[in-house]
Amino acid sequence: MKTKFGLFFIAVMYTLPGLCQTYIKNVTLVDVTQNKLLPGRTVAIAGDIISGIYPATVKIPGNATVINGEGKFLMPGLTDSHVHFFQSGGLYARPDAIALQKYMPYEKETAWTHQHMEDFLRCYTRAGITTVIDPGANFNYLAQRDSFANKSYAPAVYMAGPLLTTYEPEVYKNLGNDEPFNLFSNTAEATDLLAKQLPHRPDFIKIWYIVLGKNKEEEAKKYQPAVKAIIDEAHKNHLRVAVHATERLTAQLAVESGCDYLVHEVEDEVVSADFINLLKKNKVVLCPTLIVMDGYFNTFSQKKNFSYDELIQANPEQLGSISDLKHLADTILTGRYKSLGIARMRAAATTDSIRMVNLKKMADAGVIIAAGTDAGNIGTQHASSLFTELKAMQQSGMSNWQVIQSATINGAKAIGKEKEFGSIEKGKKADLVLLNGNPAEQLENLQKISLVINKGHVLSPDTLLKETPLALVQRQLNAYNLRNIDGFLEPYADDVELYTFPDKLIGKGKDNMRNLYSAFFEHVPALHCEIQSRIVKGNVVIDHERVTGTGKLLDAVAIYHIENNKIKKVYFIQ
Repeated sequence: MKTKFGLFFIAVMYTLPGLCQTYIKNVTLVDVTQNKLLPGRTVAIAGDIISGIYPATVKIPGNATVINGEGKFLMPGLTDSHVHFFQSGGLYARPDAIALQKYMPYEKETAWTHQHMEDFLRCYTRAGITTVIDPGANFNYLAQRDSFANKSYAPAVYMAGPLLTTYEPEVYKNLGNDEPFNLFSNTAEATDLLAKQLPHRPDFIKIWYIVLGKNKEEEAKKYQPAVKAIIDEAHKNHLRVAVHATERLTAQLAVESGCDYLVHEVEDEVVSADFINLLKKNKVVLCPTLIVMDGYFNTFSQKKNFSYDELIQANPEQLGSISDLKHLADTILTGRYKSLGIARMRAAATTDSIRMVNLKKMADAGVIIAAGTDAGNIGTQHASSLFTELKAMQQSGMSNWQVIQSATINGAKAIGKEKEFGSIEKGKKADLVLLNGNPAEQLENLQKISLVINKGHVLSPDTLLKETPLALVQRQLNAYNLRNIDGFLEPYADDVELYTFPDKLIGKGKDNMRNLYSAFFEHVPALHCEIQSRIVKGNVVIDHERVTGTGKLLDAVAIYHIENNKIKKVYFIQ
């Protein structure tokens, strides 16, 4: 029982400088509420709470942990406001979008995503993303969410249950607690499905407001009473409601029905002032998700590329799967999807333009914009895709400060938690990122992370995810297939040695490899390596590789020896 004295003691413990555990000294604060930098500050942390913000001259007790922030910038931890943990980001993540179950049964894909949720969470924290919002999971993931609640390496996870939907793809039916969709056709069904979610304690409710057919207006209005009933019932249970609505009509009907969060942008028309004012009046948060559709189309057209940072930060297995379309045996199927991807890319140019115009209009008008990637969809990788999304938002015309707000305080607003996190203020959660550069000057500095403070725990990014021999070898393979020389060389030791088996030295050092492979990558644009079989034994990885695109089929065995988390020796057998 908390007596008045006990409450007073707690208040004192969290406010007096002498009792705080950690101080970040003489740092520049990134104030995302006022869009300005505050130099010469010292931030105190007690437990998982920011307990004080002081001048740099504040006296720090001798038993405190002190982090020197001189020359560095302290900002709130980032939020990705739209991810899906039931999707891996790889080629086989959405069997309703591309049917490849004969290569990867969906049950196996689902099992993989469950097994690797911890890896994804570690990747998010490593990238300075201390909060993720999952608007559409399933009952099994809601249970799994709880297992990470107190882990220092895991960001805070806010998760909806299955999407309450007007349309459900056949492939997702009858999956039990792994089913990500709950189909309704009327108000009674919709509210009954909502009631069944409540015992699983979702953080909010998600509606997939999909309208099909020629008369979309009639279809949208037919479902509006059910949409409104879900929203009203959710609000009675103190739950916010997110809605997937990409047409202006469904988005408007959702907002008029009382929704809190639009998880995509309107893409079918340039929005009017009336629509913008409606969002502002209702304080609706909007997440544009600019890059996700390009992930699909570029993958299908076999033109998907990844930056150096994505190559070294994303899950290597799922990123690598994106290039599988180049070697799958069903060439009729892959050829059909390649043609579809190319056609859709051309058609999407208009849609992309509309979304960019809408985002600029709404951001400048004061609509609350939250950054989110829709990570997990094909081609959109968990954690590493957020910076790509932020750069796309910048390209729409948003200022750096607007972009930074979208990934911090506005992400907190999306889940209704802006009083708890999203800015550096006394009493808020100690979810912070210490940067080596000014993000307001260059967004690229968001990736120059010195330390992550997650739930009050001070973490070095390079300690969050264990580097495995398999990951190193797969990363260099991914970059090889993309002909990215820097990404290809990154997993190798500076003094790497290349041999023809058993012991003929044919090259030594990264510089030698760069000279050799740079010219090769430049002159072989169709280069592709497929792994026929792989053996992992301790620090040795043995790959049977098949290389195409050189004018002739090349089969070889490569034996990779890993030392000190780098590829130190490679033996080739042809």
